[in-house]
Amino acid sequence: MAEAVIMPRQGQSVETCVITQWHKNVGDPVEVGDLLFSYETDKAAFDEEAKVAGTLLARLYEEGDEVPVLKIVAVIGEKGEDISAILEEAGKEGGEATEPSDGGEETPPPPRKETPHAPAETVPAAPPVGTGGKPSAISPRARKLAEERGVDIASLTGTGPHGRIIERDVKKAIEERPRLTPLAKEKMEKDHLVPPPEKVAARERITASDLVPPETVPPAAGAYRDVPLSRLRRLIADGMFRSLRESAQLTHHTSADARKMLALRKRVKPLAKAGKMPDITLNDMVSYAVIRALVKHPEINGHFLGDKVRLFNQVHLGFAVDTERGLLVPVVRDASLLTLEGLSIRMKELAAACQSGSINPDLLAAENASFTVSNLGAFGIEYFTPVLNIPQIGILGVNTITLRPWQNDDGTVAFIPRIGLSLTYDHRAIDGAPASRFLQTLCREIENLDPQLEGLNE
Repeated sequence: MAEAVIMPRQGQSVETCVITQWHKNVGDPVEVGDLLFSYETDKAAFDEEAKVAGTLLARLYEEGDEVPVLKIVAVIGEKGEDISAILEEAGKEGGEATEPSDGGEETPPPPRKETPHAPAETVPAAPPVGTGGKPSAISPRARKLAEERGVDIASLTGTGPHGRIIERDVKKAIEERPRLTPLAKEKMEKDHLVPPPEKVAARERITASDLVPPETVPPAAGAYRDVPLSRLRRLIADGMFRSLRESAQLTHHTSADARKMLALRKRVKPLAKAGKMPDITLNDMVSYAVIRALVKHPEINGHFLGDKVRLFNQVHLGFAVDTERGLLVPVVRDASLLTLEGLSIRMKELAAACQSGSINPDLLAAENASFTVSNLGAFGIEYFTPVLNIPQIGILGVNTITLRPWQNDDGTVAFIPRIGLSLTYDHRAIDGAPASRFLQTLCREIENLDPQLEGLNE
């Protein structure tokens, strides 16, 4: 029995999703767990897997279409099955799903009706066929004209059905040829010169004196490629620009003694490998120290809302996760109630959900976090200026650990490992003094890190 594929709802705040890529065509076999399509909300990207096996009988939306959640986007069933009831339920007209024949040439489907708002996809018409039933890249008339006029077929772009080269494509190439004098042709080959693009475009006669060195000619369209921004990348770009435009951002840089953190990491690592405790990373430790510092400085644990500041009773910690789709910032709700071990486990769960595309979009909203941590230390970055996730008041950039000269209490100087910290804050909400005091407290929390970890006491 045919089954409808529904656009999932990813979080209560999500009303529509954009289909970014179809991984199955109509007529393709589908197994349970096969990737059907990828889609994006306004905050994250996801993949939808098939819940039933069969054949993809219809796709009701195309790549780039914005689809309301819980709407039917495709139909899976058996070949030849009547799906008119599902299409009617989806509010589509037509949409007959025809299937490729088992052998020989494919038969185009009958014409189908479409409404302007309902571009239901069915199996496409078969491409033009040449000998052997295989698609032909160029029509016979176009091939004959190209041979007669010396046009390189490989350089042509077809505008016919399914990209087929037709006669008008060859004629266009002939018309766009540069009009060279015999001497210009000779000089081009001898001195490796090229005609100026502006004269070629204007169809002007080109003489030997017009030729120019190729390095003076701007790159042709084929020499580079324009990569369109994904919806998520556009949202990140808009968010960063809005953050800088709408807030008064200032960044303080400092560093903290990392010896206790490194010693703790050294003790944790073998126990984590043995499965005796969570694999607590340096980033987990810094995040834990940030939470403890925020509890002592609640004036930075909140949102600036224009005419008021909203301060939170608990720390809801956002942290940056680098994914193939772009930067995502999930939030650990009530992080101030967690132990270091609990925080480490929760952060890894959320990071994995971001990487797999299964994260709840509600956990990516900047409004749901009270403070954010962004760690570039693994890339060897010594200092950077993180950008606020407005309306949050602050964000901490965590830098790499470097050996730096430091004066000990006894007056001697030694090289010790220090971790760089970069605090960006909204100067509309707090001044430099309280921001600096927060950093001082954070450094003390890092330098005196002494969590009671059960695994270390066994």
